[in-house]
Amino acid sequence: MGYYQYKDHILYTEETLAWEKLERLPAAGEVLYLFRRPPLTGRETFAVTAPALLTAAEGPETLCSRDETPADLPADLLAAVRDRRVRAVNAAHPRWEELLERKKAPEKRRVHLLALGDVGSTLAIGLRLLGGDNLSAIGVCDMRPNVAERWVFELGQIDTPAGDRDFPAVEKVEPEDLFNCDVFLFCASRFVPDTAVKSGDVRMAQYELNRDLAVSYARRARDEGFGGMFCVVSDPVDPLCRAVLLESNKNEAGELDYGGLFPHQVRGFGLGVMNARARYYARREPRFAAFLEDGRTFGPHGEGLVVANSISRYDDAVSRDLTERTKHANLEMRELGFKPYVAPALSSGALSLLLCLGGEWHCSSVFLDGVFMGVRNRTAPDGPEVERLPLPEPLLERLRETMEQLRAIPV
Repeated sequence: MGYYQYKDHILYTEETLAWEKLERLPAAGEVLYLFRRPPLTGRETFAVTAPALLTAAEGPETLCSRDETPADLPADLLAAVRDRRVRAVNAAHPRWEELLERKKAPEKRRVHLLALGDVGSTLAIGLRLLGGDNLSAIGVCDMRPNVAERWVFELGQIDTPAGDRDFPAVEKVEPEDLFNCDVFLFCASRFVPDTAVKSGDVRMAQYELNRDLAVSYARRARDEGFGGMFCVVSDPVDPLCRAVLLESNKNEAGELDYGGLFPHQVRGFGLGVMNARARYYARREPRFAAFLEDGRTFGPHGEGLVVANSISRYDDAVSRDLTERTKHANLEMRELGFKPYVAPALSSGALSLLLCLGGEWHCSSVFLDGVFMGVRNRTAPDGPEVERLPLPEPLLERLRETMEQLRAIPV
């Protein structure tokens, strides 16, 4: 074990390697901690924000900061962890050397949005209004005649009287150019239940048809060597993300060859509205008010959602009540005779995406222990980072159950 110089990188590994070995760790610069586990069973690279992340297996415990004791590692490596200089890389991934490089993101990203139905069009409105600081352009694509043209026309007319605001340009994108961008937003759907559906897990009812559509674009991303973010907004968000990741990494024979998207390239945007709905109820019902101070949401956009009324004052019964209210808020809207798409498109879509691109804390689904799990996270300068909190054991047990439910969904 020890430190090695490999090309322009400083590595730490518990293996003995043939590269140039260093006597000590340099006082500055990034340190890459090499670990090994089967590819696509967890995160392939991530920010090491605590020593426990260097030794603990992935799972709900990854989100928990209890009992943080220094690992049995060199003191200078532990100091580098405290200084936020360490990033982990899975050396068992066949393309691990690609993970050594940190690609510098452009100051403003080009976003391409596929399908402008109810969700896609509302999301596009939000991006046009709010995306001036983060987006260079919004490209829109739809397979139906004149739909993309309509939204280029409509969104291009959103402006101030003096034209003194920096709104991102809106352009039509041809299907063959969909992946000539920094961020691809999958908002397409082959099936959306109408307002007559007022019970059951409405989101999972869309899985089979939407899965085939999402996978077809995942394979295109692989074929075109797409290096940007593949963001899923369509329901059910979390299972679709998993299908996108795994299928993009299969060859024509259907065998995993790990030649597709990395886990950190795939992101699901569904949890933001669940967090917003929990806040909605917390503002209106005093028994849920603690959520406004330090409540959290975890898990999928649908069955398996976990709402914690408070991290510091966790009450399991109250949390489960708030979870049920939040989880079924979409059915309340359907009872009124309307499809619930405005809040999801803006809270999960536009607002969460822009926070993500700005490197800020937000709610989205990230790949953790083989499934996509909705958590509070951010893309920090030292790599993808999930929020870690002192989670009480009853809450951890709920998270374990949710991750097993997600794992049981056929890919």
